[in-house]
Amino acid sequence: MKFKATILTVAGLGLAACSTPVVKHENTQPLDFAGQKYVDKTMQVGGQTIRYRAFENIVYVNNPVDAAHETINIYIPEAYFNGGSINGYTAQTAPIFLPNPIGGYMPAKAGVPGQGGFGPHKAGQIDAMQAALARGYVVASPGARGRTAATGKAPAAIIDLKAAVRYLRFNDAVMAGDAEKIISNGTSAGGALSVLLGATGNQADYEPYMQQLGAAPAKDHIFAVSAYCPISILDHADAAYEWQFNGVNNYQKMDASMLDYHAERKLVSGTLTKAQIQVSGRLKARFPAYVNSLNLRDPQGRRLRLNAQGNGSFKNYVASFLRQSAQGQLDAGKDLSDRNWLTLRNGKVRAVNFAAYARATGRQKTPPAFDALDLSSGENQLFGTATIDKQHFTAFSYQHRTDPQATLADPHTVQLMNPMPFIGPHTPPQHWRIRVGTADSDTSLAIAAILAAKLQNSGKRVDFALPWDVPHSGDYDLDELFDWIDQAVKNQNLTKQEM
Repeated sequence: MKFKATILTVAGLGLAACSTPVVKHENTQPLDFAGQKYVDKTMQVGGQTIRYRAFENIVYVNNPVDAAHETINIYIPEAYFNGGSINGYTAQTAPIFLPNPIGGYMPAKAGVPGQGGFGPHKAGQIDAMQAALARGYVVASPGARGRTAATGKAPAAIIDLKAAVRYLRFNDAVMAGDAEKIISNGTSAGGALSVLLGATGNQADYEPYMQQLGAAPAKDHIFAVSAYCPISILDHADAAYEWQFNGVNNYQKMDASMLDYHAERKLVSGTLTKAQIQVSGRLKARFPAYVNSLNLRDPQGRRLRLNAQGNGSFKNYVASFLRQSAQGQLDAGKDLSDRNWLTLRNGKVRAVNFAAYARATGRQKTPPAFDALDLSSGENQLFGTATIDKQHFTAFSYQHRTDPQATLADPHTVQLMNPMPFIGPHTPPQHWRIRVGTADSDTSLAIAAILAAKLQNSGKRVDFALPWDVPHSGDYDLDELFDWIDQAVKNQNLTKQEM
């Protein structure tokens, strides 16, 4: 049984123990939370005043490479310092919400409540961190290194997030919140890193990097994963994108310099060249072999496969989520007669024309979408090194590179950024929530569908859906998100009590 220190207020400091012993760490700052200073803050949520303590700019490793980004901000409801409870949670039982603010695999500083996030926020609308505090969660938002710095190349960002988790677990006895109930959240590249954080908990492949940083001597698995539109499985994302968008030759492309999704997204229209159309066809042809190699099955146990033309049960599986999303709109009374990719009859979605859906959604990236032949993508920069800013990371793009001097990333590094090899029946966490809007064309729907199927086949509890007409964004359904987290946490607590 886990013991937790009784929480008392210590003016200007962190937390102190009273009735039960606190684990004493030999490490001094930055790994000891008990010595951290805070600032009292308040916010308004739903007409209520929420008081909380802000512990900010905590460096979460002993040997930071980039101290400006390797920090974590921790926010704790004031009620937990005087024996109070919120939403049925106490200082001992409150979940820890771990939102990363990463976009475009760019460097990110630790998040702050009220600064927006990734959703289509309106004036006066709360963000995910504010919503979490109002629900009684402890909020811990880590910053991380990113691709534009020589020290921020892959796998730096995931190493930083894992180190932040280790900091929280290491300080569990002296900090409010239950470190066995950490829930990660992220959007776009941050969504991919949220998935990767969950998939790679306690994996030995990352240990040498953790030791170099001087990460806390603790585990780094988490309880649950929330991921919005994850830009994931990068080494197969080019083929997946062309499987979906092959034949769609007009595009609206965003410049690689705008890949930080906190910024306004400016798109430039264009048409694929003959050479790009040929590349699209070649990449599409590679995708069926990858899908078939995964041996995925749907929830009914049927194999998910594609034939050489890219058709088959896997395509039907992806389309089924579009069908579910559209049916939800019909059931709510929405007129979908203008959607030419749907066959509707008597208030029911009878069929989905996937090719017509791709045309209606529109292509946003030119082939290859991620490993650009001319090294112009943000992901090329992600897989650079301390001395080489950009590299290829797929065999296809390396073989067809426009610069004969361009180099290929280390295969092990590429694997460390792909969650698929690490997902299995004996790896945590059990709870996964993945959302990709039907109006999102930043990556193929196949990527999230593959993740969902792999997770379900590994015995995980997966909540996967395609919200209707939602573009590339996140944190747009906060009530549903935190209802899902509450249910997972409280059901787990009930199960423990019954044991």
